[in-house]
Amino acid sequence: MRLYLASTSPARLQLLRQAGIEPVTISPGVDEDALVAAHEAEHGPLAAPELVQLLAQAKAEAILGATPGGEPIDGLVLGGDSAFAIGGAIHGKPHRPEVARERWTAQNGRTGELWSGHWLIDHRGGTPRAAVGRPAVASVSFAELDAAEVDAYVATGEPLAVAGAFTVDSLGGPFIRRIEGDPSTVVGLSLSTLRELVRELGGEWTALWNRAA
Repeated sequence: MRLYLASTSPARLQLLRQAGIEPVTISPGVDEDALVAAHEAEHGPLAAPELVQLLAQAKAEAILGATPGGEPIDGLVLGGDSAFAIGGAIHGKPHRPEVARERWTAQNGRTGELWSGHWLIDHRGGTPRAAVGRPAVASVSFAELDAAEVDAYVATGEPLAVAGAFTVDSLGGPFIRRIEGDPSTVVGLSLSTLRELVRELGGEWTALWNRAA
């Protein structure tokens, strides 16, 4: 059974590889800002779990017509998205150094919630049969960094491309004091949640293993 990942996130890819899965990665090409703006214009502001689920579903559905390597999709299709919520604000990727620095100044020594959305489509046989999804959350408590540490971390460029302006599995790891919940949620998808979704679609998690230990 093959897993198709509607994402170009290096962190999600590495996480799946560490779990024994080599997915087929396909860029979904979703305009996230436009999609969120259109949804909020019609329905009002999105809470963090609603936001990540909206984008996860859109990404998974966006690649259904893809034919990687000339072959139609035959397997499970996964879309994911992440956002960090703290102090009533929802943060995605900061993209710019000044934004990342501002966010670290605000979250320094505090605790927030990292939300990861999951949408899994059963596309075995080349036809969409069913879909399931739900968000997962992990509480993240930060150490207190001094200004020099914040500047040095932002200068690496790592915080610019990740939700919440931090990682747990790379340079940002030492700046996190505690995580409550599935740690993989903070990386970009909850492996335990994904396993549950696979089983809800009638699949076996171990059937996705296609990498040598």
